[in-house]
Amino acid sequence: MSQLTHITTSGEAHMVDISAKSETVREARAEAFIEMQAETLAMIIAGDHHKGDVFATARIAGIQAAKRTWELIPLCHPLLLSKVEVRLEAQTEHNRVRIESCCRLAGKTGVEMEALTAVSVAALTIYDMCKAVQKDMVIGPVRLLEKRGGKSGNFRVEA
Repeated sequence: MSQLTHITTSGEAHMVDISAKSETVREARAEAFIEMQAETLAMIIAGDHHKGDVFATARIAGIQAAKRTWELIPLCHPLLLSKVEVRLEAQTEHNRVRIESCCRLAGKTGVEMEALTAVSVAALTIYDMCKAVQKDMVIGPVRLLEKRGGKSGNFRVEA
């Protein structure tokens, strides 16, 4: 197992120094699910929610969250993201919404945390908008699907 990069040899948390790293194109994709009752999902799909377009709001929240990940997760670097995409798909056969994000940049550190934060906040936004209708929605799993670029190489979840 590799050494934890955010812990010093004396066990203290620290921000990793990336100043000597080369800039490369880096990309990460993540997904999350939010399960709900069929009636709640039908309301979202039909656009009948009194607060407005649930998917549009969740998409914007996910994009904004990716851009601000460094403010939310200790020891993350502020990043100049060149792309953040958040896609939402109603899966009526499972009474859930699948959320997928893609984050990209040319930089010195990866964008995995940004991709994971985007889908997490998008799912939380759906919950927030729909909690008056249903309080027992379930978020999860949240996982990294793919990572490309950087020193540690590529990673992909097998389908």
